[in-house]
Amino acid sequence: MSELVPGGNMPLPDGALTVRVPGPFDVSALITDDGGKVRGDGDFVFYNQPCAPGARLDGDTLTVDPPRLRPAATRVTVVVSPAEPGTPLVRLPAPTLHVSAPGGRPLARFAPPRPGQETVLLLAEIYRRGGGWKLRALGQGYADGLAGLARDFGVDVLDEGTGTAPATPAGQPRSATRGAHGGSAPATTPTSSPPPSAPAAPRAGTRPTSSTPPLPRARSHSPAPDGFLDLVNAARTAAGSPPVALDARLTSAARAHAGAMASAGRLGVEGSDGLSLYQRVTAAGYTYLTVGEHLVSGPRTPAEFVRYCLSEEQSGSILRDPVFLHAGLACVGDGRSGDVYWTALWARPLTPGDLARTAAEVVGLTNRERAGAGLPPLAVDPLLTTAAQAHSADMVARAFYSHTSPDGSQPWDRAAAAGARRRSIGENIACGQRSPAEVVDGWMNSPGHRANILKPDFTHIGIGFAGGGPAGMYWTQLFGA
Repeated sequence: MSELVPGGNMPLPDGALTVRVPGPFDVSALITDDGGKVRGDGDFVFYNQPCAPGARLDGDTLTVDPPRLRPAATRVTVVVSPAEPGTPLVRLPAPTLHVSAPGGRPLARFAPPRPGQETVLLLAEIYRRGGGWKLRALGQGYADGLAGLARDFGVDVLDEGTGTAPATPAGQPRSATRGAHGGSAPATTPTSSPPPSAPAAPRAGTRPTSSTPPLPRARSHSPAPDGFLDLVNAARTAAGSPPVALDARLTSAARAHAGAMASAGRLGVEGSDGLSLYQRVTAAGYTYLTVGEHLVSGPRTPAEFVRYCLSEEQSGSILRDPVFLHAGLACVGDGRSGDVYWTALWARPLTPGDLARTAAEVVGLTNRERAGAGLPPLAVDPLLTTAAQAHSADMVARAFYSHTSPDGSQPWDRAAAAGARRRSIGENIACGQRSPAEVVDGWMNSPGHRANILKPDFTHIGIGFAGGGPAGMYWTQLFGA
């Protein structure tokens, strides 16, 4: 059985799968095609409508038979929400996804990082890739609740008791937030491509009604950048953070991404053109040490946008983060719905000394964990460092996330190619984390990664990291004995 992490995916066998989420949750599923939209009532599976072609819900267990889904269906998004409506997920036990093959054989388990105040979590998706089907772990929460998620699918959500829509009030902003900052995989459990930001789902107990008319051309807006910068830097100064400067490359990337979201009619880190926000940043010529983002719809002016970003703890911390030096902002309107889609980018450029300095910080944090376990520190091996850095850069360049490179090479192959002659090799990888502290903390909270970090036999280490792939930053820890 595979232990999945956010962004991890795996091929699925033929036949009907069972997806179970035990606990005080409602499980639901949305069936969509490549456009990311439901076609109507029949595409929503929940406790009041437990059956659809190729999908059946029985209590906490969803059965999906991909070949029997409606024609043109290419994705089934699995959603969990509290059984008691309006309860924040943080008050409940952490949801855990269990996936079984035909006959009941366990295939995969996914325990995402514990949600916060969100009331819905996109847990996983079953999607078609080429001639087969795959499972991708998501673990993505949304800040604006279930009614806002329904809009991201392009549906009207009706309250079954009254027939009134619990949608976000007109003009109220909504945003896409990441339930976790990426994911990672131990060397014994290869994973692949990190996830796009998934579309959202209506909540159980509501009925979607929709059609999928052609999307209109997005309409550009031109926010006043000077007003935006003044507001942002006033908030940063009050928090003791240095001011940021507008960067034309970040603004260009933000404009392209806002346009892609407006054209698709939904928020997301990955646009309908298949490019992620982070890939747009590097394509614009900005090489970053770290990057943050705000993806919001609703505000009409830069002042409304900044006020909304500062109204929530997580988004406010990004805007005030002292690590960022540059910013970019753009907004584009969706001519069909009238929504305005905003993208703000915050970044720090990569300087020549950052590679060594950041790698040294990861090593220091790793050795602190070893010291706490009574183990000797790992020494930096330049050859392992070369192999680790090459693998992170390769994952960015070729847009994959796995211990196995597209050419079939494994961690020990890459170490040997770099000239390392270690008798034993181990590897941790991760993607999406924005800092050394975040990535080491993530590894230590995962049993497979923790085992590598605390393995007594390992004596040497190499660190690599690179930004710009579909999930942002890609990290590699290569161990040797």
